[in-house]
Amino acid sequence: MTPRRLRVLIQRLPPESATMTALRNALSPEEYEKQAKNGKPEEGRWSMDQQLLAGLTDALRELQYITVVANSDGKGRKPRRPEPMRRPGVGVPQAREALTDEHANFLFDMINGGAA
Repeated sequence: MTPRRLRVLIQRLPPESATMTALRNALSPEEYEKQAKNGKPEEGRWSMDQQLLAGLTDALRELQYITVVANSDGKGRKPRRPEPMRRPGVGVPQAREALTDEHANFLFDMINGGAA
């Protein structure tokens, strides 16, 4: 078997195969970030079925959260919003900066015609 033939066979393995799982799990956090910035979702290591199941899981978790919040009396502690299921090639979400008064005033001016 030629090296080219072996490479083609490995590249065409299904995303859920043991080899592709091992390749995905071997990525460092830096490689995850690079793949997230430069990657194409349609060429990811998950099949379309797995992507759809992850989306459904995220939607179900969000609906459970909304149901609990809507039906609570507000006296107890509020549950944390669920985090989306981590996808291959997508890094850990970064925390957003808090909105400062300066930024809030800038946005208010822009909304009220400040850009014209």
